[in-house]
Amino acid sequence: MVLLLCWDPLPAAEAVSGNQDLITDILLRLPVKSLLRFKCVSKQWLSLISDPQFSRLHCSLASAGIILCQTTGLIDHISCGRRNSEPPFTSLSFINDSAGTKILQSCNGLLLCCSSFKLGKSCSYYICNPSTRQYLMLPPPNAEGYDGITTSFGVHLAFDPSKSSHYQVICVRSCSTSSAASNSYQIETSSAASNSYQIETYSSETRNWRLSGSPFSAPFDMVFDNGVLWNGTIHWISPTGASLCFNIDQEHLGAMPSLPSNEKWSKRRLRYFRESGGHLHLIEIYGSSTTQFQVFEMEKDYSRWIPKYQVDLSAIVDAFPEMVRSYIDTHESRFYVFSLLFVQEDEEDSLLLLHIPGKFISYNLRDRTFKEICDFGPNCTKANTSLQIGCVHVYQFIDTLAGV
Repeated sequence: MVLLLCWDPLPAAEAVSGNQDLITDILLRLPVKSLLRFKCVSKQWLSLISDPQFSRLHCSLASAGIILCQTTGLIDHISCGRRNSEPPFTSLSFINDSAGTKILQSCNGLLLCCSSFKLGKSCSYYICNPSTRQYLMLPPPNAEGYDGITTSFGVHLAFDPSKSSHYQVICVRSCSTSSAASNSYQIETSSAASNSYQIETYSSETRNWRLSGSPFSAPFDMVFDNGVLWNGTIHWISPTGASLCFNIDQEHLGAMPSLPSNEKWSKRRLRYFRESGGHLHLIEIYGSSTTQFQVFEMEKDYSRWIPKYQVDLSAIVDAFPEMVRSYIDTHESRFYVFSLLFVQEDEEDSLLLLHIPGKFISYNLRDRTFKEICDFGPNCTKANTSLQIGCVHVYQFIDTLAGV
């Protein structure tokens, strides 16, 4: 007699489907593209994935990747030494703008974009989630209290899903000189020339702009379109060394300590200023014929800049001599061509992403080793990586379900 044993998988499937905690744990580890498809599985899954609490948990578990933007229509995803995953998006074509769009900033999975230049067309600003292909065109700021034509000098996105599902957009615009003169806060500068500004904040919760703080004066060369968000505060640095910080919640203006250096500003070049892994980094390079520099990090209490890493690119220059270029009729015989794209610092790695002629290099800040990154994906060809130095933009990106 033969005994046949038949295993029925149905009870096991029913056990899994009935375990809400297990299903949640599995879904939290899936990319947004998969989650959007799985909303159609059942009403239970639709309700679970649509829950704001699920979105916050998903964002907290997601690992940050790097978006490489070479042109407005060519976007790729790189890993800086880790295993590559499928790019969360490759273009912004879903934004309906006849002029095209370009990325200005990335903040926890949301992008701040603006329309590309087109003669006769005013610039529009967008908040989008490229993972869900949702976007919103921002209304123009109110420009209250100013009779003339206002100019926006910088727009910045602030979004922290661990604190709120809502985001804010901070706009620095021009204002009347008389309004700024009445404000008690003035940026100290050796230059007599200064401009007057007002900050306005857009909230996704109210869908309106409002004035934030009082008008203020700042040096004429303050670069407001290159702000860095860190600790709920936006930071700006001018080429002459002045700095400005704006705490979004407190609506308070302040300044950062100066970078420790004996070099004159005529010889100093700010080459990198960004945040990564909860750290604010700054890199200056003193002269174009040097391969050595330091990565500085701001103390949490804003007391000082500390030298965090010492970088020496001489081994990279030896491996890739195409970095070496010669001056014509100058006292310096040669210089080195490279661009600092991104410092990625977390518990696992501390890496510096470089762009040299025709190549991208990952430099380990801890052991000073390096390697060429070749696995950019289907959009990255040899022609694409032969771009002019300084024309490649890199953004940190997290896959998120957050709405706009």
